This record gives sequence, C-alpha cells and structure tokens, in this order.
Amino acid sequence: MTNELTPKFNPTEVEAGRYEKWLEADVFKPSGNPDAEPYSIVIPPPNVTGKLHLGHAWDTTLQDIIIRQKRMQGFDTLWLPGMDHAGIATQAKVAARLAEDGILPQDLGREKFLDKVWEWKDEYATTIKEQWGKMGISVDYSRERFTLDEGLSQAVRKVFVQLYNKGWIYRGEKLINWDPKAMTALSDIEVIHKEIDGAFYHITYQIEGSDEFVEIATTRPETFLGDTAVIVNEKDERYKHLVGKNVILPIINRVIPILTDDHADMEKGTGVVKITPAHDPNDFEVAMRHDLPMINMMNNDGTINENGGKYEGLDRFEARKQIVADLKELGQLVDIKPVRHEVGHSERTGVVVEPRLSTQWFVKMDELAKNAIANQTTEDAVEFYPPRFNDTFMQWMENVHDWVISRQLWWGHQIPAWYNEAGEMYVGEEAPEGEGWTQDADVLDTWFSSALWPFSTMGWPDENSADFKRYFPTSTLVTGYDIIFFWVSRMIFQSLEFTGKSPFHNVLIHGLIRDEEGRKMSKSLGNGIDPMDVIEKYGADALRWFLSNGSAPGQDVRFSYDKMDAAWNFINKIWNISRYILMNAEDVSADSVSSALTKVANKTAGNVTDRWILTRLNDTARRVTEQMDKFEFGVAGHILYNFIWDEFANWYLELTKEVMFGEDEAEKDITRAVLLHVLDQVLRLLHPIMPFFTEEIFEKLPNTSGSIVVAEYPKVRPEFNDDKASEGVAMLIELITAVRNIRAEVNTPLSKAVPMLIKSEHADFFNAVSPYISRFTNPSELTIAKDLAVPEQAMSAVITGAELYLPLAGLINIEEEIARLEKELAKWQKELDLVNKKLGNERFVANAKAEVVQKEKDKLADYQEKFDTVKARIAELKEN
Repeated sequence: MTNELTPKFNPTEVEAGRYEKWLEADVFKPSGNPDAEPYSIVIPPPNVTGKLHLGHAWDTTLQDIIIRQKRMQGFDTLWLPGMDHAGIATQAKVAARLAEDGILPQDLGREKFLDKVWEWKDEYATTIKEQWGKMGISVDYSRERFTLDEGLSQAVRKVFVQLYNKGWIYRGEKLINWDPKAMTALSDIEVIHKEIDGAFYHITYQIEGSDEFVEIATTRPETFLGDTAVIVNEKDERYKHLVGKNVILPIINRVIPILTDDHADMEKGTGVVKITPAHDPNDFEVAMRHDLPMINMMNNDGTINENGGKYEGLDRFEARKQIVADLKELGQLVDIKPVRHEVGHSERTGVVVEPRLSTQWFVKMDELAKNAIANQTTEDAVEFYPPRFNDTFMQWMENVHDWVISRQLWWGHQIPAWYNEAGEMYVGEEAPEGEGWTQDADVLDTWFSSALWPFSTMGWPDENSADFKRYFPTSTLVTGYDIIFFWVSRMIFQSLEFTGKSPFHNVLIHGLIRDEEGRKMSKSLGNGIDPMDVIEKYGADALRWFLSNGSAPGQDVRFSYDKMDAAWNFINKIWNISRYILMNAEDVSADSVSSALTKVANKTAGNVTDRWILTRLNDTARRVTEQMDKFEFGVAGHILYNFIWDEFANWYLELTKEVMFGEDEAEKDITRAVLLHVLDQVLRLLHPIMPFFTEEIFEKLPNTSGSIVVAEYPKVRPEFNDDKASEGVAMLIELITAVRNIRAEVNTPLSKAVPMLIKSEHADFFNAVSPYISRFTNPSELTIAKDLAVPEQAMSAVITGAELYLPLAGLINIEEEIARLEKELAKWQKELDLVNKKLGNERFVANAKAEVVQKEKDKLADYQEKFDTVKARIAELKEN
C-alpha cells in the first residue's frame, strides 16, 4: 500500500535523505513570481570556528519557521545563507592546531598561514552546511556568501574609503582595550566585565627633597612603572602645600609632578591619585588636559617592556608579585585590602584585558549614531520584538564611543591603507600606483564586514543588482539579545549611511539557552548540549518544536530532556493519527474529498461533529496565523498542540468511530474526506515548525500532490464555519467529560451501565447526538427532556445548556455529594469574581475589541447559570 506509514515513528528513517531531495527539487529558491510580495531573510552568519551550538540552532529554527510559512503563503521568499570569517576566533583556532605540531604562525609567514586558515574554513564550512541540512533549514545555496568573498571585500573597501574621505574614519593613538593573548585591539563591546577577587594596594610615594610621603591606592601596582603624575583636588586643604612639587616613584626613582585636577575625589581614599595615561582611560583624559607624557610599559603579549627597568620581560601578573614584594621590602607598601571588583576580560580569549595606549584605526560614531537614533522616529524605523529592545538599542547608540576597527591579525579584510618611506599615507579601494608602497598590516574588525551583511550579500555596491533591488531591505532578522550591540546596531547605522534605508523591517530577539538549572551553558561548567546529539536521538523536528515553543520572544529558555521526550511523544501521536486515517482511506481520491467537503459546507451531508471540527480548524488556522505574524511561536505552538491532541485526536477521531464502525457507506465517505482534509491542513500548519515528518506524511495523502514546502498555507474558509455545530459539540464533550468524572468519583467503571437523565432546553440536540452519548457514557437508560423530575439520590453536574443526573442509589453519600457541589459552587463563584472584575474595569471595556468584551459577557452569563443551578441543587439535597 503506497500510503502506508510504519507502525512506529522513527525520526532517523523519516529524516534520512529528505533534505537532499528538497535541494534537488530547488524548492527553496525564490519563486520568481513578479506579482508576489518579496520576503527576504539573510542568515545571521555562523563563524567558521567549529560546530553549530544550540543558540545558532535557535536562530536558524526561528528563521526557517518564518521563511517556510511565508513561502507557503505565496510570498517570493529568499533566505540567503552565509558564514562569517570570525577573525580573532578563527586565527586563534588555526594557530592552536599548528601549535600541536610545534609550528608558529610566524614560522609560516602571512601568506602560507592564510592558506592554512582557508583550509580550516573549507573544512568547517562543510561541517556547518551538513548541520544546517540536519536542522532542515530552507536556504537558497545558489546565493551563499562568505564575508571574505571578493564581492563582500569590494563592499568593505568602498565603505572604508568613503568613511575615511568624510573624516569619519581616522588613525590615531588612543587608549584601547588590548587582548594580550590574541595580541590585538578590541572594541568596548568585545570586553566582558567579570567580578573577581583582587586587592587594593596602598603605596607611599616620597615628596622630592622631603621626608614627607603621600599615599595612593591601586588595584594594579605594576602600572606605577608608567606613572607620569599624581593629582589632588585643588580644593583639598590637606595637599595645597604639595601642589607644584614632585614625588619620587619607588624602585625606579623617576620624578613626576603633583598637579590639581577635578578627577581627584577628596572623599575617596586618600584623595591622591596616580596618573598612568597609557594604561587607564580616566588617566588618559587627565593626561590630555595637562599635556602629560604617556609611557607604555607593556609589550603586545602582556609582558613588561624596556620602560619597566629590572622587571622587563616579566609577565604583567608576575611583575605585580615582584613589585609588591619589593615595595614591602622598601617599607613603602602600607597595606593590602582584599576587594571584589569587576575586571574586563576578552570576549574571544577570556584573558584579562589590558587598557593600553596604541595607534589604531577608529570610526567616529557621533554622526552615524545620530542618524540611527533619528531613524527610529520615522516610518523606516526598525521594529523590535519585544519592543523593549528598542530602548536597549537607543541607549547604546546614545552613549556609544568611537569604534576601534583595526585588529593586529592576518585573517580578515586587510586595511586599504598604504604607506611609503616618505611618511605618506594613501587610502583607496585599490593599491596606489608606483613602487615603495606597503599596505597596513592590520585587518578590520570582523564586525565591520558583518555590519554590511544585509546589503553586501545582495550585490551592493551595485545598486542595480537584481537581488538588491528586489529583496533589500530584508524583512526580518532573528538573533539573540547578546549581539544587539555587536551586530544589530552596526548593521542599522551602516545601512542607513550607505543605502539610505534600514537593513530590515523587523528584528526578533530571542534569549539564551540555559541548562535545566538555569545556568548559562559553558565549557567550564561542562553543561553544553550539542544540537547534533539531540537530533541523533530525537530528530530535528522534535528539537525544532522545543526551540520554537520554549519561551516568548526575548526570554531565555531552559533545555530539558523531559521537554524533548514530550516533543517526540507529540510527533508520535500525530504519526499514529495519520496511520489510522490512511488505513481507512485506501481508495479515496482528491476529487472525492473535494466533493464531500462541498456537501458538508452546503449542509447537504455530514454530521454535527464534521461541521464542528471544520469550524475548529478554521479558528485554529486563524489564531495560529495571527500569532505567527507576531512572532509568538510559542503561543502558536500551544494553539496547534491543543487542537491536534485534544480536539482532533482525543475527540473527533474517537467520535468518528460511531460512523466508521457503522453501516452507512455514504456517511463513511464524508467522514473519511473530513479526516483527510483536517490532517492535510494540520500538516501544513505544522510544517514550518516540523518540516521532515510533515512532508513524509503529506506525500502519502491521497488528496495531495507535490511537496508540502510549496503547498498553500491554510486559510480560513468561511463556508466551513458553523457556530451552532461548534456550540453543540462543545456541550456534548462537556457532558461526556462530566459523566466520566462522576463515574471516577464513585468508582463506577464505564463497563458498568448506569441510568442517565439529561434536563436541557437543548433536548432536541442531545437526542440527535444520543448515539454518541451512548457510545461514550454507556447508560442503561437514557432520558433526555426539557423538563423532568429530578431524582432525590443522584450525582449531578451542571454543564453549559444542561443538567446531568446519574441516579446511583447505594453508591452516593448525600453529605459527600453536597460537599462536592459546594466545592463546585466555590469554583463558579471564583470564575464570576474574575469576569466581574474584568468587566468592571472601565479601561478594559473601553479599549478592548467589541468581540473580546462580548466574549467576557457570554462567560458571565454561562457562569451565573451554572452557579445558580449548583446552588439550587445543594438546596434540594439539604431539604431531602
């Protein structure tokens, strides 16, 4: 049988080879339909330092959900893939690999070392693409880009030169963050501040020509080797007599002046502050005001240089120990006080960052930031989801510093600046003509090229590029909140500057994936999870379901194997539903399904449960689409889960057995058609989230053709709406549930027939569905009427539109029944209080949609009726 599914869902079998089939069929490429609205996403490029992590799996899953849904909705979709060269991280990885063979990068030289890095890139890019395939991401590989592609390199050079010519890129000596391990400059946002144990070292400096000393405190005593002044506040009476004199630096005996500056706080410490301009940002500013010399006393690798006297060659922290010991021996170490303080660490290598005077290239950020801030008040503003991250973006842009963009690396975009022996500098997109020019050895910060990603990947600087004209600005970016500053902000201000447009319309921000205890995943904790290991055990669909349903936008999510088990169970449930439906639909054709659905819509065939499930399907499709459009994938998943598991599987499938086990073949045909249609639509709704198994089942349905990837996304079909049927089956389900609950309370199994009475204004309806009532409640006698005598000894329940009585003489304890009903009365009172409170809120009534307010009023009427009926029943039992 061609439409047969295996008895048990096996993700490995279902997903094997499926991705390759999609690629061969070119279903991921843009439709090329000029009448379709374009929708584009450029993938946040993973760097080529290794395997994908769960955070990137989260990015790609959410983007794939978006693009798959838009593709099914008829948009002309482009999802452009690519990777980032990740300068510092990749160079460090390759250097570490070479070190295993005793080879240093310097042994190879720049060109041969770069050959090794390109080999690394090819190896890990292949790995990443294989992992993308396992994740099922639907990208167009014919447009794949890399940040060091020639086209992107041309864009980088053009941007650099234009900003330089405007005076917004400059080269100068400033205090920057220095990574002694990677031996390169870092931008402010590449520095992570961590709390560590340290100490305040209290040191005395002798006043020149005097026996008097002043005391200073520092957490970095090794930096006194670079002191060029000490300062006091001009209002500080304690030190007025010292201003204009000099102090003698201990050990090295260098003389430096005592100056006044407001940076010295009279209330902090001793009020005397040492100034080390080349190794402290505040001291640098003081030095600029007083025209002080700036002495760099550290080599690139964090060792002390020739300015450090006898400490030359020592590691900075070893020098600290030696200096402290020497100061103690001299009697000029007054005290050591432990302190817990924040210290900057390199985001890339993890080592303590050294503030250091260095000649670097910088981007002036004032005008670029001003443009980005102003844009957020226009129609072209980038919409952040959740909106609070717009504040995060704005606060950073309002307080941004000049961006240091040069890196002392070999791997990356080499700075397009050349120098000659005459001291001249040339900046241009191409090398200058003539001999004697040497290109700047530094490369650009990786984020400089990544900032151009949305438009450089589309063919810019050629603004006539077909992709640039068609798909830029891109539609949506999905990324974690941890790189808003690194990447999102920079893409926005660079795009505004060079294209005059925002790079994307929407930015969906997700959180971080944490372990089950809420801890951030890290190598040091050993709590990292490899998404490929999860896929091997549970399949990509289960992982994608977890990642899309784990949290709301902007929130962190905790990884849990229990949640993975639940995701697998959900897929298996759908698999089993599908097997049941397919086993009962061997000879059904697409035409017969269409014909049967038309009859149901026209109410010339089908029963109330068919019309109910089609109405519920409409409501589900509407609500899921609304939530997906708001990027509320967790809410959309919850709606889908409840419909599939509860309404479709637990109720409709069970209710259809009354028909399928009956004798009416015409009615069976209608039910088969509805089952197939609902399953077809469920698979389409699920496909963006769980693409593999939905395609596997979809292609076996007799009423479908082609790939689900390009199948039409479900729409609301008004002809299927039947409010009366929806309300009726809701009452039927409530009735059956109430009977089951009562049986459970008095330990009466379903196999034992018991009498049942239903008192209702809807008696005609309940009589019409009495075969369902009999099948699912097993009454020995079933009495349904608008008015009937209420038995004295009976378990009862109040449901919407009816009162239910089960005379269970000998099994019922009147006192216990009254106690049970009083609990139920309290429940309805609580519901009434909640609804009354909401309706009593003038702001809610004034601002909520009319249908929302009406829904609350309907609830109020329903709860009041149930409350009154239960209350009356309690009174009857107490009287008897």
